[in-house]
Amino acid sequence: MDHRPIMAKTKLTYEKEITALSVIDPYNDFISEGGKIWNRIRGVAEANNCVSHMQQVLNAAQKAQLRIFYVMHRRYRPGDYETWKYIAPIQKRSWSSKNFEYGSWGGEIRSGFEPQPGDILPAEHWCSSGFANTDLGLQLKKHGIHQLIIIGLIAHTCVKATVRYAAELGYEVTVIKDATADYSEKRCMPCSISTFQTTPALS
Repeated sequence: MDHRPIMAKTKLTYEKEITALSVIDPYNDFISEGGKIWNRIRGVAEANNCVSHMQQVLNAAQKAQLRIFYVMHRRYRPGDYETWKYIAPIQKRSWSSKNFEYGSWGGEIRSGFEPQPGDILPAEHWCSSGFANTDLGLQLKKHGIHQLIIIGLIAHTCVKATVRYAAELGYEVTVIKDATADYSEKRCMPCSISTFQTTPALS
């Protein structure tokens, strides 16, 4: 089986009424200087201008009056995992490192990416997929969304898991490949089931 990503061969078009932008985890801990994870993704993020491209796509979506969904990882709060019997490795890391800790600067959304009135914030996801154990699917369905444009962090976990889940549910998904980042360039190709496009995705 060929696992290389499917590349867009023609200019994609989006129907405003059924299209939404999904912004995944624009936390300070990921994309701001001084964030707990920033130094690990800095090389890729600076090479592809990830943050500025994320901002460019967000601005374009706002200008086009698209629905915007913020797909956010659970921000650690004391008591989150202490009584759990089974904890996934990614959750153990969140517990020990306290990434995106609630009430901390790192757990805040980076300046310039704050949700605006009318934007939708489903429940925070506990592992990688923005759909699992949240109301993201319900919110997309109730707003009549079928086409998803995805930006954010990080490519091999939350972006990949969310994209795959969306594709399984029948959504048409576009990942903006220079508006995501990871620990290495190899990991920055999230999956093989979405259409990849370079910024800008919207006109």
